[in-house]
Amino acid sequence: METIVLSVAGVDPSAGAGLLADLETFRTHGARGVGVVSLLTVQSSRGVSRVHVLDAELVRDQLAALFEDLPIAAVKTGALGDAAVVRAVADALADFRGPIVVDPVACSSSGAVLLDDAGLEALRDALFPRATLVTPNLAEAKRLTGLEVHDLASMAQAAAQLRQLGPGAVLVKGGHLDGAPTDLWLDADGVMELRGERVSTRHSHGTGCAYASAIAARLALGESPRRAADNAHRWLLDALRAAPGLGGGSGPLELRVPPPPIADR
Repeated sequence: METIVLSVAGVDPSAGAGLLADLETFRTHGARGVGVVSLLTVQSSRGVSRVHVLDAELVRDQLAALFEDLPIAAVKTGALGDAAVVRAVADALADFRGPIVVDPVACSSSGAVLLDDAGLEALRDALFPRATLVTPNLAEAKRLTGLEVHDLASMAQAAAQLRQLGPGAVLVKGGHLDGAPTDLWLDADGVMELRGERVSTRHSHGTGCAYASAIAARLALGESPRRAADNAHRWLLDALRAAPGLGGGSGPLELRVPPPPIADR
């Protein structure tokens, strides 16, 4: 039987980020993806010009239909749009016992707001306590904690504050740090730094989505959380290096580059 991973996310018509990119990332890492749409966008590699958040009841019904029918092994959430949708997703996951990776997408890389302050509060209150892993970038960590997050010390401080809300682990993504990018992982065993290299490309659209989705797929397939993060991090660098150069703005990664084999199973 195939391992099924569910993405709850927005639709980016260019498939650089969001639900469409999540499904391709799951398949690359060896899992079958299914999806629930939370919001629709008008966007391309040049940016987002319109966002339409779906009714929370419709999101809830999509989730119920899939959970009633399929043996879902893991869940990844992305852009959810508003507090009502966040709470609908949290309610639907109340009895789910598999890994849950929450990517707290608050704005697009082009600056479009995808979740307001009320939505962030709902994430903190309703969804983070259910999460196996939360994966904010620097800007999201700042909005979620109120801290200035600009170096490894402040990333660790933000991760500790977020972990107090209940997730098993927090991964603060440091792609926007000066110099070599370093991500910071915090779980019950302490801190792990994931050091990378600066890839010279403007085609980095959907990097955060791909990272979180790769981890979710690897968790579903039985890899331990730290190994899943490390292997997803290594794969992400290859996906950036191989970006196909599509579009006139920030284009997508090459999500089909071969990943490291699944460990721990």
